[in-house]
Amino acid sequence: MSLSTVYSRARVGVASPLVTVETHISNGLPSLNIVGLPEAAVRESKDRVRSAIINSHFEFPTRRITINLAPADLPKEGGRYDLAIAISVLAASGQLDNVNLADKEFVGELALSGDIRGVSGLLPSAIACQQAGRQLILPTVNQDEAALVEGDSVCAQHLTQVTAHLLKQASLPHCLPFTRDEVLSNFKDMRDVKGQYQARRALEVAAAGGHNLLFVGPAGTGKTMLASRLPSIMPAMTEEESLSVASIQSVSGRKMGVEWHWSERPFRSPHHSCSAVALVGGGSVPKPGEASLAHCGVLFLDELPEFDRKVLEVLREPLENGEVHISRARGQVTYPARFQLVAAMNASNEAYSGGADYYQSSASQKYLKKLSAPFLDRIDLHVEVPPLPSDVLVNTAEEGEDSASIRQRVELAVARQRQRQGCQNAQLDGRQLERICALNEADSLFMQQALEKLKLSARAYHRVLKVALTLADLSGGPVTRSHLMESLSYRKMERMLGKAAAS
Repeated sequence: MSLSTVYSRARVGVASPLVTVETHISNGLPSLNIVGLPEAAVRESKDRVRSAIINSHFEFPTRRITINLAPADLPKEGGRYDLAIAISVLAASGQLDNVNLADKEFVGELALSGDIRGVSGLLPSAIACQQAGRQLILPTVNQDEAALVEGDSVCAQHLTQVTAHLLKQASLPHCLPFTRDEVLSNFKDMRDVKGQYQARRALEVAAAGGHNLLFVGPAGTGKTMLASRLPSIMPAMTEEESLSVASIQSVSGRKMGVEWHWSERPFRSPHHSCSAVALVGGGSVPKPGEASLAHCGVLFLDELPEFDRKVLEVLREPLENGEVHISRARGQVTYPARFQLVAAMNASNEAYSGGADYYQSSASQKYLKKLSAPFLDRIDLHVEVPPLPSDVLVNTAEEGEDSASIRQRVELAVARQRQRQGCQNAQLDGRQLERICALNEADSLFMQQALEKLKLSARAYHRVLKVALTLADLSGGPVTRSHLMESLSYRKMERMLGKAAAS
């Protein structure tokens, strides 16, 4: 046959659309042309494929060869199509007789010797191939990624191993299933935190409901210490969430292996000098930023007002939608970014003097002006972290509750939420929230008075209700007045922060 069709996969963000490699061999002067929007690395594959076929003891056709990568309007980049192109050329030239290629997909870069090299971002391809019901043939160095998916994936080190597998002369080894590891292995325990009971309570509420959190207080009070322990009390990720996180890590170029706890919630802490592109992603070939790398985990911004205001503003859309949409001349890419924002800040750079006047000082107000009211409005919990009393600090017997105990309560609360609405409370929309958190007449009047006194926006009101609902889920009952009051207590800095940001 002079025409063959082989399947491969492209990489567009965390998606992996199907690419059909069509090869036609006809009479004419010897040449090899690749069409279908190939970029430089794809166009250069003709030289790699030619040498790989010859060095694998096959015959490279000395005829006119045309290779089409369909769909034609999808840009193709990288060396991931080399293996598929080589198999397509061998099939079109009749060197792979009676081989069924319709149920197989090929991804891998070829060396001149015929060795198969690894490619970046293979996990989304493995997921898409498994959903399509085909067998994926991939490089051996990528088998740890493919093993995360319970599909029919086999790995090879050389082109001759692939052809022997297709001709049923030998079988390629399957990628062994990847076992889930211990989630808490890389995180420190909450028992190390002394005192700070309100901050610990706020962390538990944030973990149970998926809420964003802001710690405010002087330097050295444990804000960073508290934030770094949030992942240790967050609920375990579902299989879908784990694969989503692993897919982002895969396309970002992170190496996977048994030493990487792939089911662990990510914790990202970018420096305050990072740019907007570094935070949400971008580039001529859009790559995920810190917001996407923190998907299903925690994005911790220490010294929040030290970040450029324009940089912080780009987080407003991901905080609402859970996605980052990047538009460039070469196309549009969407990355998931459903993270929990945890921020820490001092009210000023001045030394802490104590007392209520501290937050009303001119230095504090000047420092807080760097933050916008709409951005602060998207943070559910505002918690003050005061200095520890000296007797608590030096008491070596003082030890807080451990992460395992807190996490048990969080898991129960999250189970109630998933059974009731299929998601955590922070992800509820307005209609769902009104249906689930229906207040009686007395509580509605109480909330109306609180809104007028605190001058809360509609968004802040809904966030108060979501936090109250999470408090109720932690206690195992319906929303009561005490839950509403506690939820409002986490917005007690609303007026101070909003006044400074708006001035």
